Amino acid sequence: MKRPLLIGISGGTGSGKSTVVHEILNSLPEKSITILEQDAYYKEQSELSLEERLKINYDHPDAFDTPLLVKHLKMLVNGQAIDKPVYDFSVYNRSKATVRVEPRDIIILEGILILQEPDIRSLLDIKIYVDTDPDVRIIRRITRDIKERGRTYESVVNQYLNVVRPMHLQFVEPSKRYADIIIPEGGYNKVAIDIIVAKINSIIQKNK
Repeated sequence: MKRPLLIGISGGTGSGKSTVVHEILNSLPEKSITILEQDAYYKEQSELSLEERLKINYDHPDAFDTPLLVKHLKMLVNGQAIDKPVYDFSVYNRSKATVRVEPRDIIILEGILILQEPDIRSLLDIKIYVDTDPDVRIIRRITRDIKERGRTYESVVNQYLNVVRPMHLQFVEPSKRYADIIIPEGGYNKVAIDIIVAKINSIIQKNK
């Protein structure tokens, strides 16, 4: 198997990263793509009580098990399958379950801090940053965390103002300078998506 094409898609919370991933997925053969989420690689912390886990800053780079993520990326690049962790956001810890992920021609890694990490950046062939206005991102964050993660409105707003926004300004926004491509308005930018898909196809054709 030839070396897979490794694509990183970053951007702030609620920027539309997942929408970009799905748009790319819909434009290419599904069987040729493997998707990894940085969120799956939050650290395992069963040694901590729920109260202690609630106090952790999950928007800081230290919250992630980056060495394991890098190890798994290298395994996929080398044609080896991995057992991806499953993170349970309701208890702020990893589940005991894992998901078997097979290597494919295209590997898409999505996460808010992937461009901030040098060890991850060095593996990426295409680095994409999804750039969306803060007011749009906070509305999306509130909607997602209430519907999908069982949070209250007050807890989401408090977390955004005291943790998410400061970490975005300190780590996420500065990482934009490492991007090869910056997409304004995320998956709704059809022109940008078409350009990215065309670029991916051209690289795949060259590697055949």
